[in-house]
Amino acid sequence: MEIRAVRYDHPDAARLDEEVQQEYARRYGDGDLTPLAPEMFLPPLGLYLIAYEDGRPLATGGWRVQEDTAEGYAPGDAEIKRMFVVPGARGRGLARRILAALEDDARTAGRLRMVLETGSEQPEALALYASSGYALVEKFGYYRTYESSRCMAKPLVTAE
Repeated sequence: MEIRAVRYDHPDAARLDEEVQQEYARRYGDGDLTPLAPEMFLPPLGLYLIAYEDGRPLATGGWRVQEDTAEGYAPGDAEIKRMFVVPGARGRGLARRILAALEDDARTAGRLRMVLETGSEQPEALALYASSGYALVEKFGYYRTYESSRCMAKPLVTAE
């Protein structure tokens, strides 16, 4: 298994994004409407990763700088987007490996806190993030007014 940095508009990223949108539609009735652009995931302002096995893209995730205080973010935030593992590859630790790589990269880029928004209909995601040190926080971002929204955060730096 290999984790590669790719552009968010890479054909494999687009295919996985289509799959995750279908997953959101099954669970919530609609896809994720958060505005995203490929430039948001370009270093040093972000990173987009895909896990491959035998040339097949199996999992994805990215982070982007997000500091819009009007939407509830804080200076120094890095936001996780598009974490997804194809159904046939779930339970193998791929999401956890991508998450760790994203955290390391955001930390190296000087980000202070990793934040994410998921939903009540994604218990697997909530469990992954909680077991990785994320805690529920006040809602932020595009879905901050939705009842099903769950926002979580984890410090990327420790006080010395």
